[in-house]
Parts: sequence; structure tokens; C-alpha cells
Amino acid sequence: MSDEPRTRLRGRTRARIRTSSAAGARVPGALARLALVLRTPAGAAQPLFAQAPKRWQRAMPFLVVGTFVVTLLPVTITVLSNDYGVGGGWAGALGVAQTVPLLLALTRPLHAWIVVLAADTVAAVLLIGADKVAGHSWPWPPMTIVGYLVLMACLGLREPVRTLVGVWLVTGVVGTVLGFSQPAGVMNTNALLFVLGGVMLVLTGALRGLGDAQQRVAEQESISEAERSRRTLLEERARIARELHDVVAHHMSVITVQADSAPYRVPGMSEPVREEFAAIAASARESLGEMRRLLTVLRGDGANGAGSDGADGERAPQPGIDRLQQLVEATVRAGQPVELSLAAGAAGAAPPAVDLSAYRIVQEALANVVRHAPGAPTRVSVTVDEDEVLVLVVNGPARDAVVELESSGTGHGLVGMRERVRLTGGTLDTGPLPDGGFRVAARLPLHDPTEDPS
Repeated sequence: MSDEPRTRLRGRTRARIRTSSAAGARVPGALARLALVLRTPAGAAQPLFAQAPKRWQRAMPFLVVGTFVVTLLPVTITVLSNDYGVGGGWAGALGVAQTVPLLLALTRPLHAWIVVLAADTVAAVLLIGADKVAGHSWPWPPMTIVGYLVLMACLGLREPVRTLVGVWLVTGVVGTVLGFSQPAGVMNTNALLFVLGGVMLVLTGALRGLGDAQQRVAEQESISEAERSRRTLLEERARIARELHDVVAHHMSVITVQADSAPYRVPGMSEPVREEFAAIAASARESLGEMRRLLTVLRGDGANGAGSDGADGERAPQPGIDRLQQLVEATVRAGQPVELSLAAGAAGAAPPAVDLSAYRIVQEALANVVRHAPGAPTRVSVTVDEDEVLVLVVNGPARDAVVELESSGTGHGLVGMRERVRLTGGTLDTGPLPDGGFRVAARLPLHDPTEDPS
């Protein structure tokens, strides 16, 4: 029984939990989604909302700004010429200079701000001598304030805080300087634009900053998940290396004993032959010593202060196919219905590495059944032919709807299974069944596929 579908389910659950908890701790869910759309564009000339997931969201800035431009352009020209008494030529030129650059604000708002502020300042100077300026707003007429606020929103969604503060202060300074030449009878709107502009910069800048923060959190979570997967893989490889030590050490010990006892078992050896056997025994003992030192590093004995119980467990003889019956019986005693079908002669047919891998795959599969599908009928089948060992573990759907996960287990689910199969040069096939169960099928070759059959 593999835990891959459950892993995906738990991953989605964790993602939902992270999203809901993060949103509950910081901002409501709708505002959080809006902040992600409003985050800073990745490129210098990239349009606003370019990183939004949906097409209509990416098109929204163009639609909104385009609507403001199309609306403000004729209104500005009409108000300047009719209400303020500005000449038709000047009114048309100022209307274009104050509104059309708003389209540039979608990609380069700072450049658009320079053009618009200059046009607004020129318009304020011309309005000083206008015939009908008395009784109207000055230096910023209403349509100028609306266009400037749109520009402030574009700036707040892209530029850093230092730039936004500078833009806001420059706006106030320009209005204050113009105030020294204020015509008689006008309503000064410098403070109004200064306050509204600051509010717009704060709101859009805060939303943009929130989106950037959530983006950084998502990136860090992705990095953490990748590091967690990498650490799991390395831990499983270290576990496999520790287990294979016992297999290889057994063969090296046999070589040492045979080389040492050869002069006594075969009398009449010449001195060069005795020396050759002695050299073989010495090399084997040296190899065993190196392997034990490497195993000490892998187990962390001493440096990490590993307990003696864990070390003693690692030094126990490694199990194989011949121990599957005991494994199944122990699982059945735990309340899990399991049937074992073991081919005759399978216990002694596989080499040590394949024998150990077959046992561990069945052990991990049964552990996953107990964790994620308690009470589900399970069948374990191990067959052997002249080329490979086929391990098959199939379970039905879980009887319990809610499962409390256990922390016990020998490995890391599919990660450990794949590593063991890869070690032997075999293949692993896992997947859900139509009835809600799961299947694990491993093919482990009896012979090293890299060896030359000749």
C-alpha cells in the first residue's frame, strides 16, 4: 500500500490549512487574493497585474486606465475652455498632456508622473490669468485631481516606498509654490490633492507590499518543501546503505575466514600461495574495518550521541523473504486482515540485496496500509522465476473514514521503495484501484543488469 495519493491529499490539506491560517492571521481571504494580484511586476517595463493568474485580471488595468483617459480627455478640454475661459488651442493641448500619459503609467508610472505633473503645473500657471478662474478650484481642477489619483495608484503598485514618499512631497511642494501666486476668489485644492494623493499611495503601496510578502512566503515554502524532500531521500539512502553493510560484511567475513583457513584446509601449499591467501585475508579485514568506520558515520554513533538501543537494532541480522510469514502474522495480530502467497523456493532464491529489498518493500507497504487503510483486506504475493522476484501488495478501500496517522514505520513510503528498487535495477509500479484501494508492484531482478552475461 503506497502513501502517494494520501501524500497528495495531505499536501492539499496542508496547503489549505496554511492558506486559511495565514489569511486568518493577516488579512481576509478575498483581500489576500487581491494582494497577490496587485504584487509588484517582475520586469521593469512589465504592465501592472501582469502576474495575475487570469486573463481578465491582466486586462483589467488597461480597461480601467483606458476608460479614465477616454472620459477625462473631453471633460478636461471642455472644463478648461468653458468654465475657466482658456483658449481652445491651449485647452486641447493641456487636456492631451494631462490625460494621455496615464496610459504610460501602466508600464512606467514614474515617467508618466513627470509628464503629468509638468502639464498640471503649466495648466495651473495659465489659469492664473484666465478670465473665469474666480470661483473655481485652483491650482488643481477636479478632473486634474481625478487623473492624478489614478497616476498615484499606478505608482503605489510598482515603485518602492522611498520613491512614493518623494513623489508625495514633490506634489505638496509644487502646490505650495504655486500658492504664492494664487488668484483672487479661487478655492485652493492643494491640501486636498496632497491628502488624497498620500492616502492613495499608502493604500496601493500597502496592498502591493502585502502581495509581495505573500509571494515571498510562498517561495520560501516551496524551497522548504524541496529541501524536505531532498532530506527524506538522503535519509532513506543512508538507511539502505546501513542495511547493505550487513549483507556485504557477511560476504567479506566469509572471504576472510576462507583465506585464513585455506593453508590448513589444503595442505602442501607453496609459500607464494600462502602469502597470497594471507594478503587476501588482510585486504578483506581492512575492507571490513573501513566499512565499519563508514557505518559509524552513517549511524551518527558518538558524534550525535545515538542511543545504544538504536545501534543494537541496526546491528541485528537483516531480514529477507523468509521472514515475510512472521511479518504478515504480526500485522494480522495488530488487527489488519492480510493474506500471504509465497512461492515455493522464494526464500532462498534471491541474492542478499534483493532479498532484503523485497522484505522492506512489503514491510513499508503493510505499514502504509495500517496507517491509511485500517481494516482493508490486503493480499501480499511474492513469486520468483529464473530472472526476477515479483512483489505485489494490494489492499481494498479503508473501512474507517477518519484515520489517525501513526509515526511508526521503517522508511519514507514511496521514496524508500523507489530507492530500494533502483538499487537492484528493478521497476516499481504503484497506483490507486477503481474500488478505492491501492496496489504496489515491484520487479526485482535476480541478476545485476549491468553485468555482462557472457
